[in-house]
Amino acid sequence: MNKKNIFIFLGLSALFLTACNTMEGMGRDIKAGGRNLEKSAKENKPN
Repeated sequence: MNKKNIFIFLGLSALFLTACNTMEGMGRDIKAGGRNLEKSAKENKPN
């Protein structure tokens, strides 16, 4: 039973670490999209 628990723990750890990297990348993409949207809004702002 102990070996089974270790295997499950290692599998879940790998899954969570991969998810963190994916979420970090998605966060960067969303942030860059927001910057581009702000830049476009400033450029097209009526005077």
